[in-house]
Amino acid sequence: MRAGIHRDLHASSMTPLDNITVLDFSRVLAGPYCTMQLADLGARVIKIEQPGKGDDTRAWGPPFVKGESAYFLSINRNKESLALDLKHPQAPRIVDALLARADVVVENFRPGTMERLGFGYETIGPKHPRLIYCSISGFGQTGPRRLEAGYDAMMQAEGGLMSITGAPDGSPYRLGVAIGDIATGMLAVQAILAALLARGRNGRGQRIDIAMLDAVASLLTYQASSTFATGITPIRLGNRHPSIAPYDTFGTSDGEFVLSVGNDDQFRRLAGVLRRPDLGRDARFVTNADRVKNYGDLRSLLSGLLSGWKRAELLAALTAAGVPCGAVRDVSEALADPQLAAREMIVPLEHPTAGAIRVLGTPLKLSETPATVRTPPPTLGQHTASILRELGLDESIVR
Repeated sequence: MRAGIHRDLHASSMTPLDNITVLDFSRVLAGPYCTMQLADLGARVIKIEQPGKGDDTRAWGPPFVKGESAYFLSINRNKESLALDLKHPQAPRIVDALLARADVVVENFRPGTMERLGFGYETIGPKHPRLIYCSISGFGQTGPRRLEAGYDAMMQAEGGLMSITGAPDGSPYRLGVAIGDIATGMLAVQAILAALLARGRNGRGQRIDIAMLDAVASLLTYQASSTFATGITPIRLGNRHPSIAPYDTFGTSDGEFVLSVGNDDQFRRLAGVLRRPDLGRDARFVTNADRVKNYGDLRSLLSGLLSGWKRAELLAALTAAGVPCGAVRDVSEALADPQLAAREMIVPLEHPTAGAIRVLGTPLKLSETPATVRTPPPTLGQHTASILRELGLDESIVR
């Protein structure tokens, strides 16, 4: 077992990242989302926060739960909080002691900030050659825009995602969650896990450079490929899919639902449920390519046929026939789905200040080394004294 900071293993089973320690210098969303997933997988995550202020999202609200930001509570479980001013004279001593025991560093300051503080990879990498150092930024550590700040909304805009989101005759919209931040955090986790595997083979750490603009661009997938292939810039289509039909939102007499017909057989089954089997033989709609080409006609026909149904009855009939579909639900309705409860995706926790709270569970389901939700998000500096004691230091040195 590697010497340094570690905790007791769970009595029931190990987690994938037992005995991995992460120093988390990140704040807001992309970095904390990354480190939360690493923590769920069993890593010890020590979140380093500015005394008296902490992560920016501690102040983001409403809503607050007994003074604790609901936003902060959503992405900081399973972590420990060390309040440390990185400009304090004793900060280099404390950080160096932590680095000697750490496996991973995650930071999402603007490029150059960690270097000015004396904690850049070029400074600490040679001293700690097994360290994996992940930098998350808006535009990356290289390129002409590297020094620009990056936030999710501007990245959805600059990355082209907003231009294809919204009604055809309306304004571009950003997604209802910060998908640029979240995708960036997910990609950072992938890169860190890959670097840990590589270190297991060669014994060396490395630098990871994750950019939000890169992450958003990578989400364009088939939209980018279509542009490369045709030279035509994609446009907003509302909820319609550019290459599959019918794959769209439709109305019933008492609510909206999504129809996701992915192949010709599913379309014929849809036609059967609607008691119009002739649609499956109609030359305009026989193949997916035909349906995409003639979508205006198809949409008009389907809208008329679907509008008279009760949504629950229609979804039951379509599901029984093997036609993919789903109700358009609000967030409260989605969170109340018993399927999420059965999958342990809603987890109760007891927070030292907020009291009884609920957080989303981990979607990472591993049979032998499960990811777990163990502890609530920390209060600011909650673990400062205990961490310093582990390092053989007294809390008074940072006062």
